[in-house]
Amino acid sequence: MDKKMNNNKKIFMHKAFILGLIASAISVQSCKKSFLNIDPAQNTAATQFFKTQDDATKAVNAMYANLHEWNNIAFAPIAVESMGSDDVEKGSSASDATFFNNYHNFTVTADEGQLGGFYKGQYQNINFANQILTNVPGISMDETLKNRYLAEAKFIRAYSYFRLVRAFGDVPLRLTLPKNATDYNLPRTSKDQVWAQIEKDLTEAAAVLPQTYSSVDVGRATKGAALTLHAKAALYQKKWADVVNYTNQVMGMGYSLFPNYEQMFRTTHKNNQESIFEIQNQLIPNNPAASNSQYSQVQGVRGSVGGGWGFNVPSQNLADSYEAGDPRRDATIIFRGETTPEGDAIPAQGDNPMYNQKSYVPFNLYVSGFNEGAQQNKIVLRYADVLLMNAEANNELGNSAQALIPLEQVRARARAGNNAILPPVTTTNQSDLRAAIYKERRSEFAMEFDRYFDVIRQGRGTEVFGVRGWKAGKNEVWPIPQTEIDISGGTLTQNPGY
Repeated sequence: MDKKMNNNKKIFMHKAFILGLIASAISVQSCKKSFLNIDPAQNTAATQFFKTQDDATKAVNAMYANLHEWNNIAFAPIAVESMGSDDVEKGSSASDATFFNNYHNFTVTADEGQLGGFYKGQYQNINFANQILTNVPGISMDETLKNRYLAEAKFIRAYSYFRLVRAFGDVPLRLTLPKNATDYNLPRTSKDQVWAQIEKDLTEAAAVLPQTYSSVDVGRATKGAALTLHAKAALYQKKWADVVNYTNQVMGMGYSLFPNYEQMFRTTHKNNQESIFEIQNQLIPNNPAASNSQYSQVQGVRGSVGGGWGFNVPSQNLADSYEAGDPRRDATIIFRGETTPEGDAIPAQGDNPMYNQKSYVPFNLYVSGFNEGAQQNKIVLRYADVLLMNAEANNELGNSAQALIPLEQVRARARAGNNAILPPVTTTNQSDLRAAIYKERRSEFAMEFDRYFDVIRQGRGTEVFGVRGWKAGKNEVWPIPQTEIDISGGTLTQNPGY
């Protein structure tokens, strides 16, 4: 089992050191309050780097640090990965960041800036990984550590391509560093080939990555993370037997559900026994630049002590969707006028009736000079997803009785010993059980940036999102950013309907 704690702060500090050498292969976009605005004096020339084991370590740490950069964790992923969902609304004041409404109402056009931000953020991660995969093999260093670093880079590359392919469909598949001008301008690769490369990277990563780390390396990709992401990639492709295979492996690795659903998301329980992969965000005293994740701040309670911005708020549709008495409702949604379990009184008046409780950081942990909740991790993969993927795949394979077992584990944790709520699902009718699993996924993973893509992969886009203008044959993917098409001179083509 991965026993995880806060990641070594070196992962955050070394990003500044390596950013200069990466810049030749990555377009680095400055952004509001971003720690990407690095003092050039800290940069290292590429010709002086990738010489030693310490250089390799710095490069890998920089790759992880980039995961909490603005385009990876704030406005762009909210727009692309959350705002289309029926779980959310824009939030904040009515006149603030109105571009989010275009994603929610499916009227976004290719020139909207968050598309480009998300696209660049993912390719930035990929280029960090490709720098490692290209240069680290030639370094004379400990071979076991070298192989692990290469496996970690493959995991991060697969993770970013996973995010890209489900958002845009066909995307350029870049697996090496550009060697000349012609290498910079790649056409889109079919999504089937992108999925195949994701699976190849994850297969190779899982064969090398350890199941656990010592405390100083907690937060790095593990074998369990590679297998879980592989299961998720297979889920999106409806490779049900593969989903069962990979989830069964993870289910035998010692993970377990955290007993208290609400507390699982608090900073005091980072990297717990349910966590499989988290983006490590850490408040480092005397270093606001390295602590500058805005994941929590942009979703924090608006008008609160820490100055949350109040975006990506739960919808009434979500609040009404839970089964009677489901504790996950109150653990997911902060209601205006309530007092949180941590003792924070939420103002009874304000712009929004609800806020995201999963990104919430108790007010007493705010530190002057830092973004609100800078220490809040972003959970990417957790064990409940493994269980529900296993249940869904088993049901699709006709093993409905087997599917009930992991489904009940998730529901049992949610009911927390109160047998008056959330009764066990008993149906083995495939269609009825499918609907129950879909509903369970919504209740379990609300506000975790999966709902929108879940509905689409389930083939229910028109049914669930049609009332807001979603159209089959178009809105399964977002438009390719027009800026990227323009830069490519037309080598990149647009998705149909945009």
